[in-house]
Amino acid sequence: MYQFLYLLFFISLINNSISWQIFMRGRSKYGNLGAPILSENYKLPNEQWFTQFLDHFDPTDARVWQQRYFINGEYYKKGGPVFLMISGESTATAKWMVKGQWIEYAKQFGALCFQVEHRFYGKSHPTSDLSVKNLKYLSSQQALADLAYFIEIMNIDYKLSNDTKWIAFGGSYAGSLAAWLRSKYPHLLHGAVSASGPLLAEIDFQEYYIIVENALKQYSEACVNTIVEANKQFHIMLRHPIGQQGIVKKFVLCDPIDSGYTKRNDISNLYETLASNFAGIVQYNKDNRNNSAMANLTIESACDILTNDSLGIAIDRLAILSTKILNASKEKCLDYTYNKMIHKLRNVTWASEEAEGGRQWMYQTCTEFGFFQTSTARPKLFSETFPIDFFVQQCIDVFGPRYNIHLLNSAINRTNILYGALNLQVTNVVFVHGSIDPWHVLGLTKSSNPQMPVIYINGTAHCANMYPSSKDDPPQLKTARVKIENLISQWLRN
Repeated sequence: MYQFLYLLFFISLINNSISWQIFMRGRSKYGNLGAPILSENYKLPNEQWFTQFLDHFDPTDARVWQQRYFINGEYYKKGGPVFLMISGESTATAKWMVKGQWIEYAKQFGALCFQVEHRFYGKSHPTSDLSVKNLKYLSSQQALADLAYFIEIMNIDYKLSNDTKWIAFGGSYAGSLAAWLRSKYPHLLHGAVSASGPLLAEIDFQEYYIIVENALKQYSEACVNTIVEANKQFHIMLRHPIGQQGIVKKFVLCDPIDSGYTKRNDISNLYETLASNFAGIVQYNKDNRNNSAMANLTIESACDILTNDSLGIAIDRLAILSTKILNASKEKCLDYTYNKMIHKLRNVTWASEEAEGGRQWMYQTCTEFGFFQTSTARPKLFSETFPIDFFVQQCIDVFGPRYNIHLLNSAINRTNILYGALNLQVTNVVFVHGSIDPWHVLGLTKSSNPQMPVIYINGTAHCANMYPSSKDDPPQLKTARVKIENLISQWLRN
């Protein structure tokens, strides 16, 4: 799960390397969805700071902290709208203030642009550390209240008129926040563009790997067959000391495999890590993150490697693909041991590697969303070794015995009651999803309500509509961007 966590900021932490893919362990070991990122250099705005309450739901708690945000007023025309980019489960980046499709809309409508960093991520540190007692202040509800207070104060500070219309943008988890913000605070937010945002909290997100398989199969049935065969060969090699040594060498593992084959969590973590390789490639297939280290790894290029018989037997081809991912992420070896992962995630200091977002996002999945991408639905393809119990045990091992399946069941039910899940009723929100993105299963892909339309883009992946346009964009993606522009125009006229 840690590797997918590392593949988690594939998009979210992001801006750096695939070692943080999720969004995801979105690829998601932790279910991290993976927030959209950009990676080109431009003249960027300076960071700003906003005084925020620690606990919005306790009026007797006067504690405050400094939340980071960015502003771009270059395109603002007096009387124009305000666009709010919501940052999700990773560090906010100033690059979103000058690039991305929302900036094109800002130019079109003369909008003032803000981006707000999510509490507990990036440089927005509400508490002295990431201990469990402090993480109780990390929740989507508190984050939405942060945004509500931000809007209210910015209206005052920038002397915006009472009829100024705010439009929110968000991708992945932040896409969920955008829709929920409009639902919970309609008097402050006039409309929202929710890209690839899951609305249904679910503990066992087994549908994830079904979509991954279908996306691979759509390109090549032989590609999926190779994965199945490689998995069989991998399983056989794991049962013998010589085979284990071969796996360590082929897949460049950081540690040897236990000769007694007793460390079941290590093996589960290894299988989940390899499976998440495919998830990351599918989830971010052909996105326009420009200089992303993973830009050349697509469904097509991955399957071309896996189906190339000249590269060796199936497991050899799988190892070659795994090594390419390691090289792209500038990792020297594949770190898969369970105890090492847990040890890192238990680190509560802001200076730790996990303070980038791994521990925080895991806490949110263990207390609000679930989103655990299990192998339950596709055991032959990706093994049967990482069912829901594997992920629940991680919640317990990192945060304590209270964070068990009973707490998870209660938490997921609470989240769906608070926000409405797929029965959310809201106006002036457009939900955008891509057919290749596995997360669309947990979002709205059909709607008969013109006040909350859905744009379902065949052949596109996670948050595709948010990235800068490219000459290689398919026609349906170009059409989707125009539809969103027309909806924003309609909202601003009403």
